[in-house]
Amino acid sequence: MVVVSVVGSIHMDFYIRLPKLPQQDETVIGYGFTMLPGGKGANQAVATARLGAETYFIGRVGRDIFGERLIDVLKSNGVNTDYVTIDDTTHTGIAFILLNTSGENMIAVAPGTDHKVSREDVDRAIDIIKRSNAMLLQLEIPLDTVVYAARIGWENKTGVILNPAPATPLPEEIYRYIYAMTPNRVELSMLTGVSVKSFNDVIKASRILIEKGVKYVVTTLGGNGAMVVSEHSSIHVPAYKVNVVDTTGAGDVFSAALALFIAEGMDIVDACRMANAAAAIKITRMGAQSAPSREELVQFLKSYSLAETRTG
Repeated sequence: MVVVSVVGSIHMDFYIRLPKLPQQDETVIGYGFTMLPGGKGANQAVATARLGAETYFIGRVGRDIFGERLIDVLKSNGVNTDYVTIDDTTHTGIAFILLNTSGENMIAVAPGTDHKVSREDVDRAIDIIKRSNAMLLQLEIPLDTVVYAARIGWENKTGVILNPAPATPLPEEIYRYIYAMTPNRVELSMLTGVSVKSFNDVIKASRILIEKGVKYVVTTLGGNGAMVVSEHSSIHVPAYKVNVVDTTGAGDVFSAALALFIAEGMDIVDACRMANAAAAIKITRMGAQSAPSREELVQFLKSYSLAETRTG
């Protein structure tokens, strides 16, 4: 079985469903409230576990009701929580998500214990990292910890997959540690200074990151799928068309599935197709941690292929 370690954030998401997203200084009356587990790191951990990986989550929660609930959710999804630290110094991270009828969202986060994840947390999990086939990272924990974890993964020949979200400038050192980076268009533009409006822009910007040391840049393009760029090639992988319910966490599911299938030995383009399918299933469901199981992914691909055959 593939082993995946995830170093990252975990928090509770508070959803308010709205007829439209508010403008500055505008109050919009909603028509629904839901509390669901989230955090980009935890989202990725749940996704890899549900897709069949032996998954270890490395992060922090507070000693509060939200922390207890989040650990229970990880465990119920098959994620190992031995390396989750319970921190008495601050609250578990929380996020408020405003969601409109089209599935678009606005998100505000109070990081709490996410901003306490440290090098020491990584060091406590070093034996698991050494065993891991892939390590997933994001940017909702301190950047120093992300860079340190990436270096430890690289030194131990663990394939490091970085989802550079939320967008923030990165130190030059980190790029050489990364096997694959999974930005969206906004993040790709921010990291490179290139205005990303077309496929050619994606390729141009991706090559800047590759020159810095990243092996593959896999840019998610929403309804346009994803673009896989390496030093010598660029391949567009179309999206699967589904009815959108909630896009929150779609990028996390994509990154998790990509890491898993690469770790299983799949070519990165084929892994991207699988990741597109996993993300497509997720956006038909509410909640950032509503990733598909392996069986659901296989069934979706079979059904989609049959539907295309009938209409082709």
